[in-house]
Amino acid sequence: MSDTQFVCSLAVAAGAEILKIYAEPFERFEKADGSPVTVADEAGEKVILEGLSRRFPDIPIIAEEAVEAGLLPQTGSRYFLVDPLDGTKEFLKKNGEFTVNIALIEDGVPVFGVVLAPALDEIYWGGSLDGSSIGAFKGRIENGSIIDAKPIAVRAVPEMGLSIVASRSHMSDETATLISTLDVAETVSVGSSLKLCLVAEGKADLYPRLAPTMQWDIAAGDAVVRAAGGKVVYAASGEDFIYEVPESAEKIDLLNPHFLAVSEVGLLSGLAPAA
Repeated sequence: MSDTQFVCSLAVAAGAEILKIYAEPFERFEKADGSPVTVADEAGEKVILEGLSRRFPDIPIIAEEAVEAGLLPQTGSRYFLVDPLDGTKEFLKKNGEFTVNIALIEDGVPVFGVVLAPALDEIYWGGSLDGSSIGAFKGRIENGSIIDAKPIAVRAVPEMGLSIVASRSHMSDETATLISTLDVAETVSVGSSLKLCLVAEGKADLYPRLAPTMQWDIAAGDAVVRAAGGKVVYAASGEDFIYEVPESAEKIDLLNPHFLAVSEVGLLSGLAPAA
């Protein structure tokens, strides 16, 4: 099994554990910042951490629930970013729009990512774990296996009206204001990192995020967008988004600036800079 197959299968295994909890009554808790968390987050992260540590013992791992517990390792230039359950609010609503996310960062760039939507039986992946890019793909999950894998790519910007994807649970006033200035054919609200995946597979042109996110929320989807030919850039400057973990970092250091995921760089010329 290749490294790519292994990491994708690890996401599937974590998703299976999450779905066991999803199918039964479960408790929700609150983190120090007031955001929700469930035992499913911890169960999924345990599977991923054990698998990555075994297969890639020399690569540090930054994982959301571990960081919440005060475990944020020194990373150097190469590390994994893990969000075992992105879209906990969607998980609680039981609308299926939550994801398992694993990304590899090298020199500030997400070079590989896998995004699994376990309740939807969909998986996206892209980039490379060994330096040889494989492009971006989407597949289905059936009986714990990935099937029907097909290449995906961003689409050309349409001549009439953009398709915008926005957060279902975290729409900010700034994001709504930006959208109101654009020629928009449709706005689709979706939970979790699936928004990035819709850009990657050519179903949306722009995902503006002018509200708080953490590095682990977007890194895997960012990798898929880039592998599919798109861009993730700072909203304020239009420059490529960079992932950084300073020495002696704390959780707050992994908070993202506002960003835009775009299908085509030319689309940025029509956007006003946003702080």
